[in-house]
Amino acid sequence: MSEEWRRIDVHHHIAPPSYLKEMGAAVGGPLQKWTVEKSLADMDDGEVATSILSITQIAMHVDDKERVRRLARDCNDYAAKLITDYPGRFGMFTALPLPDIDGALREIEYGMDVLKADGVGMYTSYGDKWMGDPLFDPVMAELNRRKAVIYVHPAVPDCCVNMVPSQQDANIEYGTDTTRAIAHMVFTGTASRYPDLRIIWSHAGGTMPYLIERFMRTATFPEFRKLLPGGFLPEAQRFYYDTAQASNAIALTAARMVIPASHFVFGTDYPYRGTREHVEGLQQSGVFDRWELRGIDRTNISGILPKYANDKQVGNTSKGTRSSDVPALPR
Repeated sequence: MSEEWRRIDVHHHIAPPSYLKEMGAAVGGPLQKWTVEKSLADMDDGEVATSILSITQIAMHVDDKERVRRLARDCNDYAAKLITDYPGRFGMFTALPLPDIDGALREIEYGMDVLKADGVGMYTSYGDKWMGDPLFDPVMAELNRRKAVIYVHPAVPDCCVNMVPSQQDANIEYGTDTTRAIAHMVFTGTASRYPDLRIIWSHAGGTMPYLIERFMRTATFPEFRKLLPGGFLPEAQRFYYDTAQASNAIALTAARMVIPASHFVFGTDYPYRGTREHVEGLQQSGVFDRWELRGIDRTNISGILPKYANDKQVGNTSKGTRSSDVPALPR
């Protein structure tokens, strides 16, 4: 792959020392062994130019607000130092100490204005509050004012811890909670009230594509017709979706029936998964043509984060760049 087409990974995790100390055993095994050298080696193996760094989750259940604020700040400063130490290899999504609204607003200002972050990282839910809840309106309003990019990582909400003892919570809940958050953002009108938000959902939208018929039908109910005059689909298609943990023909075929190719972006979920397996999975799935794959690799994300554009190549992805490219869904 030529230099100008090297990939941008929007879903790449790090484990700062303060984060490991604070989170302890809650941090998964791969993160316990994370090093920047391993990140760079995996990126090189999968021809990734830049990874946009994020934290899997802040200690949101800690009652001490100042403690969580300090942890978010430490993580953000650590990510910013990596950007400085390894020019061109890393970007960052600002970690926010939500559900602490005042602390989050302060960290948005610091992360975006001082550290020059690419955007912010949020979670699908915080305890028993999902994105779209009025609690988060001050944060959404500020991010909308900034026309900010929000990278959303799934969480396991309070309701659903250890519901299926044979499975790790993430196996089922991450995809499910992503769907809850997408639905709540759309059906509360939050997405339409803040139209300048540019949201990236993890894992190809979780289970949302499989439930699309239900959501489309619900949008026709009287209580939603005025709020969603175009229905559910146009709102869902405004979002972006990464390919992490979904680089297979089954998941991608369903997602591609809902989402325009221009709104998929490359993600790996490193260090939980490797870059090369995602590259190969995307290529072997048969879901995207070569121009669409190039868009996923880099051009699509440069549409909302122009700093990652390559001037010589932007505009060559002539296929799969319009919502009309999505196959018609049954009504």
